[in-house]
Amino acid sequence: MDIRLMEYVLAVYEEKSFTKAADRLHVSQPSLSQQVAKLERELGLRLFQRGPGPITPTVDGRRFVERAYDIVHLRNDLRQEMQERSQGMGNRLSIGTTAITGGRLLPELLRAFHATHPDVHLRLVEEATETLVDLAARGLVDIAVLPLPLDHPGLEVIPILTEPLLLAIPPAEQAWMTGEIRELVSGGCESAAPVSLQHFVTAPFVVLKQGYGFRRTLLQLCADSGFQPDIAFETGSVDTAQAMVAHGLGVTVVPQMVTHVGEGLAPFYLPLDSGPTRTLVFAYPQDRYLSLASRALIDLAP
Repeated sequence: MDIRLMEYVLAVYEEKSFTKAADRLHVSQPSLSQQVAKLERELGLRLFQRGPGPITPTVDGRRFVERAYDIVHLRNDLRQEMQERSQGMGNRLSIGTTAITGGRLLPELLRAFHATHPDVHLRLVEEATETLVDLAARGLVDIAVLPLPLDHPGLEVIPILTEPLLLAIPPAEQAWMTGEIRELVSGGCESAAPVSLQHFVTAPFVVLKQGYGFRRTLLQLCADSGFQPDIAFETGSVDTAQAMVAHGLGVTVVPQMVTHVGEGLAPFYLPLDSGPTRTLVFAYPQDRYLSLASRALIDLAP
C-alpha cells in the first residue's frame, strides 16, 4: 500500500471535503476521488460516507485513519531524525500556545533561542487549550505550552514554571457587592491578606469560553469552595476578562503572569486562602521523535 494514499485519506479526513483536501494536496479533485476509491476497492471496504454536507469516515475508515496516522508519523519522524543526524538541527520549529500565555512567557525565551539559532524559522500557533492539546497529540505542532492537567495520556510533559492564581475584583464599590467585599475594596486591598472564595458566592463572574483550559480551573476552584459561580460574561481573552472586572462587571481568577498591575485602570488582585497555583509545561507526543530545535528550546526555559 502506497503511503501517499494514506496521506490522501488523512487529508480528506481532516478537511472533511474532497475539494478542500485536493486543494491542500495540489492535485485535482477528480484524481483524488479516484485514488481514494481505488484504495477502497483494494481494501474491500468503504472509508468514507459520501453525500451532502461534510465527508465523514465509516467505522472502518476511522480505524484506517488511526493506523495511517501512526505510519505517516513514523515515516516523518524517521526522515527528520536521519536528516538531523547527517545535517544537524532542522530550520523550522512550530510552537503551540494560547495567545495570552504565549505573549507573556515566550518573547524572552524566543529572543534567547533566536540569538543562538538564528537560522531556525519559528512559527507560533495560537489556539484555545483544547485545540492545542489535539494539535500536540497529533504532532501538528512540534511542541506546545500548556497548563496542567492535560486530558491526553499520550503527551509527555516537561514543567516550565508554577505560579499562583489570584482573585481579580473591581477597584471601586459596585451595587452587587456584599459588605465583606465592600470592605476589601474600600480598604484598597492594601493588606493583601488571603481571602476565601466563599465570600464571592453571590458575585457575578467573568469566565473564559468553552475550550479554554483556564475556564475549567476557575469552575473547579468554585466547586472546591462549595458553589457554582454566577457566570455573567464569557470571553475568549484573559485581558478582556480583566478589563471587564476593572469596570465593575464582576470578578474572575487569573494567573499571576497575566495581571495588569500598574497598567492604568486595573482590578485589585487578592491571594486566595486555598493557595491555588497553575503549572505550565512543554508538551509533545511521547511516542514521537523530539527534534533538536525542540530540545534546544526546552533547555533554554527557566
